[in-house]
Amino acid sequence: MSGPTAEQFAQRAFDTGVLDERQLDAIWAEFGTRGVDLDEFRNVLLRRELLTNYQVEKLTRGDRSGFFFGDYKVLYLVGTGTFARVFRAVNTSDGRVVAVKVLRSRWSADPEKTEQFLREGRMGAQLRHPCIVPIYEVHSIKKEHFLVMEFVEGQNLRQFVRMREKVETPQALQLAADMCSGLAYAADQGVTHRDMKLSNVLVSSRGKGQLVDFGLAAFDAGDDSSSGPANPRTIDYAALERATGVRKDDLRSDIYFAGCILYHMLTGQAPLRETRDRTQRLSITRFEEILPITAHLPDLPAPVVAIVSKAMDLNPTRRYQTPAEMVVDLKLAARRIEEAAAHGITLPSAAEVGAATHAETAAQPVAHEGEGKTVMVVESSIKMQDMLRDALKKFGYRVLVISDPARALARFQDHPAADCVLFSTHELGKEALDTFNEFGVREQTSGTAALLLLAEKQQGWEALAQRSEHRGVMSMPIRGKQLRETLQRLIRKA
Repeated sequence: MSGPTAEQFAQRAFDTGVLDERQLDAIWAEFGTRGVDLDEFRNVLLRRELLTNYQVEKLTRGDRSGFFFGDYKVLYLVGTGTFARVFRAVNTSDGRVVAVKVLRSRWSADPEKTEQFLREGRMGAQLRHPCIVPIYEVHSIKKEHFLVMEFVEGQNLRQFVRMREKVETPQALQLAADMCSGLAYAADQGVTHRDMKLSNVLVSSRGKGQLVDFGLAAFDAGDDSSSGPANPRTIDYAALERATGVRKDDLRSDIYFAGCILYHMLTGQAPLRETRDRTQRLSITRFEEILPITAHLPDLPAPVVAIVSKAMDLNPTRRYQTPAEMVVDLKLAARRIEEAAAHGITLPSAAEVGAATHAETAAQPVAHEGEGKTVMVVESSIKMQDMLRDALKKFGYRVLVISDPARALARFQDHPAADCVLFSTHELGKEALDTFNEFGVREQTSGTAALLLLAEKQQGWEALAQRSEHRGVMSMPIRGKQLRETLQRLIRKA
């Protein structure tokens, strides 16, 4: 069957209301005839942005509906879910661009599904937070039921992760903090999300995470939909709550699945085995067989491992009790990683500090080979002092910090003040290098282990350092494991 002519296509555009008479007259005047090729006619409309590809395809098919929802003209399809389709649309009165979420026609005749959808809208319309996509309007016009929402320029987190395979740790922590901030706000309003998954987190073009689809949420007081039929999207939540013996709508269930999202961002792999079999999805085994995140990322910094482990603990009493608690730890971990990177240091991994694995809930400092030994840190930068102190203490060392190299030498005048001295050039510069060399020739200190830590821009000084089997040099950036092994070797040789 042949397609429409350009004139027939124009008539369809006019009949559906996507183009008005003035716009069409201007196009015909430009051509000077109505006997033009359809493709050429459509290309002009697309080039002038009078129509979108989505509208052109619908008009070519001969569709008569779906171009408008209330006062909103549909521009194109954004996404499709089990219950609804989401469109980018524009308000015909003021030109405001929005997202319109429309209940699929197969559910429109079902009063229960329709009410669930509208309840989602009414609930979402009460939530106003930077990390939650706002719902502005809820409409039910004849057989059309739709929500008008903010349109977020960007993509959902599933697409975001798929494009990158995995998300760098700092950005993953920031997105997780955004998610949990939204959950914390909603919890304060008495609302749980009940559908935490990658596709329900939008990542804006500015990199901010925002939650969508509180469709399975329920106010703690009032609406009790537990007597209704189980929704497919609640199966994972039901399985978790059945396995852990908590009530439906437990806030900590959202926290568990927020942990799953963080795990997926960091590793590029879903922690829960994918299956469509309802019996398998309801089995506790599916949760018990999750690999610890360190199986995928053995060098992941210990604070991050601790957060994932605590959020995903099967014992709800050991899990974060509120999203706000998780936000605090996420921001703290992000700040520690940022500060470490600024000083060329990599935070120790969970394995290096004996952090908790998936079966435990938090990383705990333990004494390793550093037990009973003292390291003196010579560095004037407060931030660098803190970073080195934290790293060394996690290896079990007693740490002395001195800002003045001359004072450090004086501490060894009568007796050895430390088993090893770490001289850092980060802020002290050449003074640290000179003192390191002097330390190696003085009678009182020449036999003591010493390590010179060069800032990245000062790596050329390495040739100026006087080294021996118990005196070493390291250049930034360094990993915690490298620092630990170097200290072991130098102290053993001294």
